[in-house]
Amino acid sequence: MDYGLLVIGLALVLVSYLVGIKKQTWLLAGFNEKMIKNKSLLGTVTGLFFFLPLGLIVIINSLIDYHYEGTILVVVMLTLLTGVYVFINRRLMD
Repeated sequence: MDYGLLVIGLALVLVSYLVGIKKQTWLLAGFNEKMIKNKSLLGTVTGLFFFLPLGLIVIINSLIDYHYEGTILVVVMLTLLTGVYVFINRRLMD
């Protein structure tokens, strides 16, 4: 059991709750607020479709030890990030 990954996973689930449910979009860095059409949808998409799955996967990886653990985690993270990035740029940007 990797306690460092467990803490990171719990932090990601907390950020998911704050961004996805409470709509605290100020936690998201690197976007121009004036170009986003719907900040509520931005919070939902990033919180529930990026941070939550990533946090749960990190928690599962902290509990289970298997071969190529790091590689699979990076591939899943980049896949989630790419999907959310494409959705935000196509649907939420002016």
